[in-house]
Amino acid sequence: MARLVYSFIASLDGYVEDADGRFEWAAPGEQAHAFANELERPVGTHLLGRRMYETMAVWETDPELAAHSPVTAEFAELWQASEKIVYSGTLTEVSTRRTRIEPRFEPEQVRALKEAATADLAIGGAELAGQALAAGLVDECHAFVAPAVVGAGKRALPDGLRLDLELSDQRRFEDGMVYLRYTVRG
Repeated sequence: MARLVYSFIASLDGYVEDADGRFEWAAPGEQAHAFANELERPVGTHLLGRRMYETMAVWETDPELAAHSPVTAEFAELWQASEKIVYSGTLTEVSTRRTRIEPRFEPEQVRALKEAATADLAIGGAELAGQALAAGLVDECHAFVAPAVVGAGKRALPDGLRLDLELSDQRRFEDGMVYLRYTVRG
């Protein structure tokens, strides 16, 4: 069975975007980005909420972004090679290849997808990931903690969620970002 991994970049106070919806403070440096690329390699399918999909689609629709460095070019290649499922009740068409829309998140469908997959799955978007965490579908959390405190915004993890986690890896990067890999127990 494939693993479902929730990867996110958050401020030290736990937000994936600030109160104004901005997240430029979360941009990883080259070293952290190269490490994130290594984590992307085993991912065959991305499960995304609409807003996360619209944010990430630029890795296929904006060639200048990929041309920034060899690390960003590699990430764009990995992103474009993966399957993408976007959960949205409002989105009617997509701007990227290998992408389909599902009108709502159905835990049993995701469970079946995990059982049938030959490569890992990644889930992106705090709200969608919160649903998957609450349904007991997430196997690992990969948290990149940015060296910033933003005070308010969208939380990386939902309120009211309790999980028993085991720290299975950690790294520190030259830009001050820290990576924490947790396995969800039980």
